[in-house]
Amino acid sequence: MPSATNDPRHRRRRAGAARGNALGDEATEATTDARPDETTDARPAVPDALGDELVAAPPAHMAPSQAAHSPGVHTHMAPSQAAHSPGTHTLMAPREPIDDRALADVAADIVACRACPRLVEWRERVGRERVARFASWTYWARPVPGYGDPAARILILGLAPAAHGGNRTGRVFTGDRSGDVLYAAMYRAGLANQPTSVSVDDGLNVQGAYVAAAVRCAPPANRPLPAERDRCMPYLARELRLLTEVRVIVALGAFGWDAGLRALASLGHRARPRPRFGHAAEARVGPYTLLGCFHPSQQNTFTGRLTAAMVDDVLARARALAEGPA
Repeated sequence: MPSATNDPRHRRRRAGAARGNALGDEATEATTDARPDETTDARPAVPDALGDELVAAPPAHMAPSQAAHSPGVHTHMAPSQAAHSPGTHTLMAPREPIDDRALADVAADIVACRACPRLVEWRERVGRERVARFASWTYWARPVPGYGDPAARILILGLAPAAHGGNRTGRVFTGDRSGDVLYAAMYRAGLANQPTSVSVDDGLNVQGAYVAAAVRCAPPANRPLPAERDRCMPYLARELRLLTEVRVIVALGAFGWDAGLRALASLGHRARPRPRFGHAAEARVGPYTLLGCFHPSQQNTFTGRLTAAMVDDVLARARALAEGPA
């Protein structure tokens, strides 16, 4: 069987122990400014972490990946070349493999979380009621964990899953128009093997990057509350501790920027004075560089506030920083 995607929920542990689409829009930029309660041991059955098999039956449309890699030659180019070379498959150079069982544990804790009653009620109601175009889907309707390369040097941080995107498919930025923009740009930058992300079994493989959201549940009206952001923040901090190769955090929107700063502060890295968000803004925070990018929401892309070239430039800069001297 071909290897599956590099999602901590969709790979099998080497030790062998099992633990247990089309368009919404990833939650768009909210204007609100964001430690989870302890979860019980009774966790939902989720795919395990290291390998190519699911260890529990997933919802409909969430079968194991049939092909993790598109055929073709992988070349390694400078960011400026990779970001603007259409049709060239240029994955970021792989690094030493990292044992990501601990990342799988974080993903399981995220999926089991019920710390925010408002978000729990909303995500589950959306999953029950659905919309006509996705009536045949079995929605994920749980928190959505991070996804990507455990040896990533770039962390891409969004706002929250879309009600009919990640909340439906179970993978961040998957099955919504924000994801269409993001993964196409990641493909051009050599951070993904394909330009689309529509379901967990679509063969997407992210190399050199890890994608997460500041808030892991779809929020009503795409607006998480500050208290909900704060309850989710320790998950991001745990991921950052485990993603030991990360050097660059690309924050999609002001909410992601703020969440990144808060997570870094919880790890002992405080920026003074506090850097302000802006597109292409850049701030050094401890051992990390924080890069700002307007959120790839429909509002921003349809109005031209954010263009494909603007996203390409940010990801090219992220690659240059990630691959440059420390």
